[in-house]
Amino acid sequence: MRLKSPRWRKLLTGGAAVVLAVGAVTCTGSATSAYADVQVLTDAKTAADGKQYWVQNHLVSQDLTKIRAESGGQRKEWLLVWAGDENVADTAVKDVKNLPGTVGGGLNKVKNALPGPDFLAVIDATKGSSTYGKVVNTATVGPLVENEPHHMQYVWHKGDTVYAGALFAAATYAFDVSALPELKLKGISLPTQTLGGSVPDAYWTLKDGTSYGTYMGGPVVPGPYTYANGQTVVGNGFAGSPGEVVHFGQNGEVLSQTSAATPQGDNAKLCDNLPQLGQATCANPHGIQAREDLNTLVTSDYAEPRNIILDPVKQPSPYLRRPTVRTWDISDRNNPKLKAVSYLPTGPRANDYDPLYREDSAVMETTVTNLPGHKGAFAQSMQGGAVFYTPDITAAQPHWYEVFDDGAANKGFSPNNDSIGASSNAGWIQSSPDDKFLYHAIVGRQKGTLGPDDPGTVGGVYTLNIQKLLAAGPNWAGPGIETKEQAQNGGGGVLPTLAGAAAINPGTPGAGPHWGTYDHFTLGSDGYYHDTDDVTRFAVSNYFVARSGLDGDHKVNIVNLGPDGKLSVDQDFRDEFTGQVGINFNRKSWPHGDFGNAKPHSELFVVSDADLQ
Repeated sequence: MRLKSPRWRKLLTGGAAVVLAVGAVTCTGSATSAYADVQVLTDAKTAADGKQYWVQNHLVSQDLTKIRAESGGQRKEWLLVWAGDENVADTAVKDVKNLPGTVGGGLNKVKNALPGPDFLAVIDATKGSSTYGKVVNTATVGPLVENEPHHMQYVWHKGDTVYAGALFAAATYAFDVSALPELKLKGISLPTQTLGGSVPDAYWTLKDGTSYGTYMGGPVVPGPYTYANGQTVVGNGFAGSPGEVVHFGQNGEVLSQTSAATPQGDNAKLCDNLPQLGQATCANPHGIQAREDLNTLVTSDYAEPRNIILDPVKQPSPYLRRPTVRTWDISDRNNPKLKAVSYLPTGPRANDYDPLYREDSAVMETTVTNLPGHKGAFAQSMQGGAVFYTPDITAAQPHWYEVFDDGAANKGFSPNNDSIGASSNAGWIQSSPDDKFLYHAIVGRQKGTLGPDDPGTVGGVYTLNIQKLLAAGPNWAGPGIETKEQAQNGGGGVLPTLAGAAAINPGTPGAGPHWGTYDHFTLGSDGYYHDTDDVTRFAVSNYFVARSGLDGDHKVNIVNLGPDGKLSVDQDFRDEFTGQVGINFNRKSWPHGDFGNAKPHSELFVVSDADLQ
């Protein structure tokens, strides 16, 4: 396989830069026929390269008028969605035919196939509002295009900066969301500030407002790189290996970089690199969560990213997907120290299919428990389709057990699904604030994955009851899932049990949700929003990375959660143009113009500072 080098994206220059106003500028005008009156507000900051970077708000005046006139003056809750412009450069070759227009007719005739601005969509998420589900602002970023917007932090709290990663541009944006629906830019970290890593993925915000971020890819330039803590690693370049953990300040400034690599390297049999390194490594951190009270950070290794995001033709080795989880000592917040690398166990179906689909393959996400007395954490594998648990993340060498197979949830999405978890394409996993449930998003298996007659599986979201498992305490020592019967039906005993399941995009195999976030706000009797541990809904988005072939239908849904863990898709959260359930990001018009389809990757529930106590 011939690897394609990273495409450094073109910047918008010339006239666009000249008309940029530093600070805030207000104007009105007709952006599109769908949005007749849009107020434009631009906020810009000078980055480390001396150039201007900005966020430009496009506030829909007619919706803001309705919001202000809402009966009773109810305060608003918002859903932020970090989305990328869909175009030829960001779409797998086999999917180009699905773009609006005909590429064969010439790119100049296909406006929606040309690069447009990426943006944060601000959606009214206030139950009962007349503008519920409406996009009231698209805050575009510039001058970088082709960011491939990826993850923000998992949960937002009052006063937090919103950290948003640009997968392809290797940049991290820091947004001020204190006065929604308007956003401001606090700062931006460019690749030159994080030369020790590339391909930013996820963020975990600390109580002091700073954040840890995972940079899944290797140092920007191949060869040796020496970090400020004195560690020197040899990497194979941008989007390669090994990755790092970055500590960001509240304005997006880089406080520290720490390599995820071990001095002795990782298991050469299980950890492939392309091009090969002298010391094999699986250090490609993706998911990241912390227990500050335990001074412990947990990261999960997913894959050497260049083989996923740079138009792969065929996966050259199953061992480019990672089976590892890393735990860190963060007693010194600015100097994380790698404590342990844990290899997740394979399970009872490990030898049934290609090694790419063994249970421990592609450990995408991890989530910590929350309550004092609980020391455990969960991890999930995307290709492996399994959920793992360790009872004590503070142990010198945490022991992980498989505790649930995604196949045991498949029938909850559709009676036509089989009970095979292999290649479930699982994504977001999150413990509830009260440690009662585990939330998990499943794209589903695509047709033909396990053979030419494989029908695939419909995906969705499921919840697991984890109370018995956590009650077993930090000394629990298994057993986990050991047989195929347990894999397909649940393990019994103290192991997690399926509490609820809701299909998303039920008519299409392999097109369910990749990411999600829970809503931890409740409207009090005082008229203000407050934090709550009683989660009653979460939002999910149906998009991964187009170049990987997991493109989804580009919808965002809200899922209602009952006190028993039962799930149902919110039928009132509907697209303002189609009237269908779910907000469709495949549309012609946005408040910022007729730029066509967009790709929603991650989301956050946020409340303005003035409305949150």
